[in-house]
Amino acid sequence: MLFNPDIERLPRPQLRALQNALLKEQVAYLNERVPFYQRKFAEAGINPATFRGLEDLTKLGFTKKADFRDNYPFGLFAVPETEVARLHCSSGTTGKATVVGYTAGDLGIFSEVVARSLVAAGCRPGMKVQNAYGYGLFTGGLGLHYGAEKLGLTVIPVSGGSTDRQLQLLQDFRPEIICATPSYAQVLAEEMQRRGIAPEAINLKLAVLGAEPWSEAIRTQVQDGLHVAATNIYGLSEILGPGISQEDVDERGTGSYIWEDHFYPEVVDKDTSEPVADGELGVLVFSTLTKKAMPILRYWTGDITNIYYDHSVKRTHVKMGPIRGRADDMLIIRGVNFFPTQVEDIISGLTHASPYYQVVATRRGSLDEVEVNVEVAEPLLRELGLATAALTPEHVQQHDSLRQLQGSFAKKIKDNIGLSMRVNLLGCGQLPRSEGGKLNRVKDLRELK
Repeated sequence: MLFNPDIERLPRPQLRALQNALLKEQVAYLNERVPFYQRKFAEAGINPATFRGLEDLTKLGFTKKADFRDNYPFGLFAVPETEVARLHCSSGTTGKATVVGYTAGDLGIFSEVVARSLVAAGCRPGMKVQNAYGYGLFTGGLGLHYGAEKLGLTVIPVSGGSTDRQLQLLQDFRPEIICATPSYAQVLAEEMQRRGIAPEAINLKLAVLGAEPWSEAIRTQVQDGLHVAATNIYGLSEILGPGISQEDVDERGTGSYIWEDHFYPEVVDKDTSEPVADGELGVLVFSTLTKKAMPILRYWTGDITNIYYDHSVKRTHVKMGPIRGRADDMLIIRGVNFFPTQVEDIISGLTHASPYYQVVATRRGSLDEVEVNVEVAEPLLRELGLATAALTPEHVQQHDSLRQLQGSFAKKIKDNIGLSMRVNLLGCGQLPRSEGGKLNRVKDLRELK
């Protein structure tokens, strides 16, 4: 089943022609309505009247997060405030929030691409979905909610957190689908095991996870713990929200389809800003092709990934790989470029390590240092009689298996990343858990010294 087969299977030449026509319309529209883009077009020497479409797009510079803050709150809007049907804000950590707006037509597109994504995830009309994304100014909760209703799902709008209530409703209402951040899905799986709730006591079949990067190790833990098929949904508020791309339930691990009739993707080199070859890693850049309240051209997402066309028999749209890191949270440690998610890749290959970790960067004098805190998997702790203990360095020194795990992890980091890092082994539950929102796995304390 496809939600919109005519578009999802549109032949590549026709899809490219559609993108080209929509982009030309978008440039003319922005030139008429948004002073910010009028200036950018003039600076780039772009004449909307003679703009050729995709072949001229790279002449335009990027739109970045700072541009949203500089034009706070409504300076990037292309319609009067009276035509804005909804406002959302992204969850920034510093400065002013990133404000995004939608016309009624934009909300219709939002619902359509989310419905399309849910179908790709295996959802079907008549199923029940427990929505554990946060509601409110964050786009995740409401975005998934209205897309699910458009598909014909029964929505249980629990929002994030309240784990006791989440588990109770999973048992009482028996939804087939859970939507949540991957870190919170981990929490639910762990809590079920801790409380002795068998996966058979609930009715979940599918998990639609997004809002933060995650790994195959996390997928395995969630799928095993909840007895679901877990897929990735990708989005960002500046472009629309969740539903920009989605992994197909039957093609897990092969990338997420980008809905190219609404979002034109590029991947560029993080240093030169030049386009990279198909399949190569770089910074993901999006242009909206159909949004009217706040169209955005060449938005620098900061997400490191790749895009490629894999000749799928299901759809003609390109796919994007998993998010490998952030261009703006890349750590440079003693001259080595390091993405904290590289640690996650290494953890997934360690038998006795859990997927929970935290990278901490500090500075001693003029020297940068990094240490990694990682929780030991519960089966090994039970075997050692330490399942309920807060693991200490003394515990590690007392047990050969813990010392071996610590040494193996440190060696793999050194061999694969090129950095020597101190590894601290912790017991289950010693690292922060998600309460439904994004989980920050990196603490960079260098600027606080």
